[in-house]
Amino acid sequence: MKIGTVQTALKKASLVRLSPYIKVLINPAIKLKTTPVKDAQSEAKLPVGISKVGGVPDLPAGQQWPVWKDIPQSFVAQILLSDAAPYDANHVLPEQGMLWFFYDAGQETYGENPQDAGGWRVFYSSDVQHLQRATIPKALPAQARFKTCTVSFASTLTMAQQPQLEVADLTWNNDDQAKYDAVYARFTDTGDKTLPHNQMLGHPETLQDDMRLQCQMMTNGVTDIDDPKVAELTKEANAWQLLLQVDSDERIGMNWPGSGMLYYWIKLPDLQAQKFDGTWLVAQSD
Repeated sequence: MKIGTVQTALKKASLVRLSPYIKVLINPAIKLKTTPVKDAQSEAKLPVGISKVGGVPDLPAGQQWPVWKDIPQSFVAQILLSDAAPYDANHVLPEQGMLWFFYDAGQETYGENPQDAGGWRVFYSSDVQHLQRATIPKALPAQARFKTCTVSFASTLTMAQQPQLEVADLTWNNDDQAKYDAVYARFTDTGDKTLPHNQMLGHPETLQDDMRLQCQMMTNGVTDIDDPKVAELTKEANAWQLLLQVDSDERIGMNWPGSGMLYYWIKLPDLQAQKFDGTWLVAQSD
């Protein structure tokens, strides 16, 4: 995907009025390509502290394995940020350190209720020199343990699915959306559909509704879209930034509800301040 090519396609689709907002509609992201480790012996030989999806985390000394409702959470991924930094076009991630991602082992946390808070965990450490391979808790169910994938990174561009959510006061109707959908499909319906679509940052590959207002409502204790507070909350919804999108991956036994995806969200000011205790997770099904 190239910005100039997208602009040309929008012009041909009679959507030239979107051109001034092209840098809002197209955001850089980091693509994560995952490669399953062949066997347990190969996994045991992996260096401590590398980026990986699934497997066993390498944790700082004293870091407890996260628990939700008395059950250890599933380990989803660890990202060595020096691996990702060269591909972070807007330089919003910490350049050093490690991020860890966990999720409800029962896969019953969807981010649809304020009480879901705690059903996942994201934490960060700037120190990656003193990590230890963790011991899997005996109480972690077998189906909540995933095989290991190593990770490689690449720069990519992602396209918003609904321009009216990105551009304030945009005049927009169903016919406009249909034209835009055709352009969107042209530039995003690429690559191997059988491989997981994992990424950091950028516009997510949304399977259902836009998630930012949901994050804003849930973290403010609001569940009813007709609540009078929603109008004010909507003004700050776009402060939420995708942190990590993790696809289902049958190769390693990672099958999220409805063969869907997990999306870890964070407010951009929190990300810039390297504060990861206020994330919100949404699980969507295909």
